[in-house]
Amino acid sequence: MTTEVDVVVVGARCAGAATALLLARRGHRVLVLEKARPGSDTLSTHAFMRGGVVQLSRWGLLDRLVAAGTPPVRSVRFHMSSEESGYETNTVAVKPSAGVDALYAPRRTVLDRILVDAAIAAGADVHFGVSVTGLDRDHSGRVVGIFGHDRGGDPLHVRSRLVVGADGKRSLVARETGAATLRSGTGSGSVVYAHWDGLAANGYEWFYRPGASAGLIPTNDGEVCVFAGTSSERFQREITGDTRAGYLRLLKEATSGDARLHPSGAPARLWVYHGRPAYARQPWGPGWALVGDAGHYLDPLATHGMTDAFRDAELLADAANGLLQGEEEAVALAAYQNRRDGIAAPMFPAADEVGSYRWSLPRVNELLLELSAAMKVEATALAAL
Repeated sequence: MTTEVDVVVVGARCAGAATALLLARRGHRVLVLEKARPGSDTLSTHAFMRGGVVQLSRWGLLDRLVAAGTPPVRSVRFHMSSEESGYETNTVAVKPSAGVDALYAPRRTVLDRILVDAAIAAGADVHFGVSVTGLDRDHSGRVVGIFGHDRGGDPLHVRSRLVVGADGKRSLVARETGAATLRSGTGSGSVVYAHWDGLAANGYEWFYRPGASAGLIPTNDGEVCVFAGTSSERFQREITGDTRAGYLRLLKEATSGDARLHPSGAPARLWVYHGRPAYARQPWGPGWALVGDAGHYLDPLATHGMTDAFRDAELLADAANGLLQGEEEAVALAAYQNRRDGIAAPMFPAADEVGSYRWSLPRVNELLLELSAAMKVEATALAAL
């Protein structure tokens, strides 16, 4: 099949579905291609920061998230411990701002479906089970579409004015276009998580101990996402051989043996993320753009991945709308990059250092304050869009 649209989006997760939703609402012909099956889960600890919740509210989707049983998070508790400093807990209330009075951490099976359904309702054409295998180019080398095939092997050729790569860290669009890495991190963390039943956790809880971290994230169906992390080097050395034992050992270490996390309550299903250094890629070129992890990635300990994806989706949708209405491509897409980097750059060094696990407790406190300040600026900017 050959078809022609204004924009083809590769990937229907947070970044791709949100980009498609916003462009379709502006009346553009949008085709979204996703290789996974509809409703499938994906690797994610799925905690929103304020900026992402602000956007869900403005897009008219927050009520759907709440109706799906996603619990409100009205406090964030920080637990710090070390041999030298002992154990200390500090609780911060989520203050109402920009029409938002809580944070949320929806399971991706809930969130992704809400986004896709909203994109379809807005007029986007979404196809699952489609693998994009290459980019179509004209005689000048400009990207003018994609090649791919469906699950049955039938070929697909789509021509478009813009190809959006929302296809994650291993983005085919980034690889095929040679998108340059503009900034690279210096360390990385690896994470194991599971969804526990019956835990007493009413808000986000973050645990920091030199060399280890953990988190409790309340989510749908009365479950709590419980993660444990450490540096990728240590993870490979100590955890990879026996993931379950390593997970429980890290949890005990990071939480100082929190009684709620007894090994007998640990679910059988574990999710493992082998980390990689943070990066910011060149997010556009002739006929193409990148959004979400395809273009910008922070260590998961920053708990900012979904918020990152929403931010860049809206910034790109604004730029692509201008392009499709006649604005010069280089002007529109350069504006997208400048706005993305202006908001995201202040977070990068602090998130990178937190994810490296090369910190003391006093230092991680400083880094968390830096991240908090940058996220407040981000939420204000997103509320004003």
